[in-house]
Amino acid sequence: MWPSTILLATTNLHKVAEFRACLAGIPAKLVTAEELGVRLPPIVEEGGSAAEIARTKAVITAQTCRHATLADDTVLEVDALQGRPGLRTARYAGEGASRDANCQKLLAELTDVPAGSRQARFLCCLQLADPAGQPLASAWGECRGRILTAPRGTGGFGYDAFFWVEATGCSMAALDDAQRCRVTHRARACQSLREGARS
Repeated sequence: MWPSTILLATTNLHKVAEFRACLAGIPAKLVTAEELGVRLPPIVEEGGSAAEIARTKAVITAQTCRHATLADDTVLEVDALQGRPGLRTARYAGEGASRDANCQKLLAELTDVPAGSRQARFLCCLQLADPAGQPLASAWGECRGRILTAPRGTGGFGYDAFFWVEATGCSMAALDDAQRCRVTHRARACQSLREGARS
């Protein structure tokens, strides 16, 4: 299933590093648009589901750049907020909003929610497409935890410092590299993709 070279449909260098770590050893070279000398096409990430958005990203990017493409869409769903931020996870405080602005909006909405009721999950959906834009494989992974009232840890990105991972007893921002490749939503989606490739 694995193409010899796979374009990662992201400009987020944290994601690039995590994909390379979690997919280490597959018979494919993971490259960025900058490394290939191409430009990622703009994608409207509205409506549908995370899986549909990941598929759209992969298909359009593959067709535009003429390279096999791996795309993801990741959402944070908070039970007490009826699943928000959801599809607006990356721009919860508005288009172009900073990480801090998104986190502060989330915390403001949870001001009156006690610690025991802040359950949440990260969900990552992956889609791999061939150079013609034909879907090759899809996978998903989730990581359950809860939203903290203050940041803990200095690693990661996005909401990681506010997301307590129940399985590890620390925030996602405090995970070491080995833990990150085992328990994060992206790591679990990558593992599922690996398993699908072997089946």
